[in-house]
Amino acid sequence: MEEKILDCEKEVKNFHLLRWNEIPNIDLYIDQVVSLLDNYLSNYIKSDSDKDDKIVTKTMINNYVKHSVINPPINKKYNKEHIAYLFVIFILKQIYSIEEIKKLISLALKTSSVEQAYNRFCSELEKAIKMTFTGKSYINNDRLSQEQYLLRNVVQSFANKLYVQKVFLKS
Repeated sequence: MEEKILDCEKEVKNFHLLRWNEIPNIDLYIDQVVSLLDNYLSNYIKSDSDKDDKIVTKTMINNYVKHSVINPPINKKYNKEHIAYLFVIFILKQIYSIEEIKKLISLALKTSSVEQAYNRFCSELEKAIKMTFTGKSYINNDRLSQEQYLLRNVVQSFANKLYVQKVFLKS
């Protein structure tokens, strides 16, 4: 069991989400978006069905546009903002419903720009995962605003689920 935990610790130590300035500056077609998201998330997110190894599909993205979770692409191309939203959506949909994700994104954007909120999400998620896999406490409420405390709890919920899946449920 301890060997399994050490292997997982090594794997998640390298967990990194693209920051705003690392997302491609060129707009991407949907196939390119699917490939980008799948490359970064496939080790950390389970697919919706056991039959399909893909965690990201064109259909999923089109449904998020259709249900106004993200804005429609411009000339069939997705920009940085679309990609940032999609990273957040695909991570959080492991824990929360799409309606809950829409509310959480809306709350984050009341006090920050998309760029700031996205970078903060990435940083907090990486910290939560590393702390969870090393057995250290991540959540403390020393001088945190309500929004910061909420974000920490949101990312901690994903980190906890990932830990249980990787360490105890992985076959």
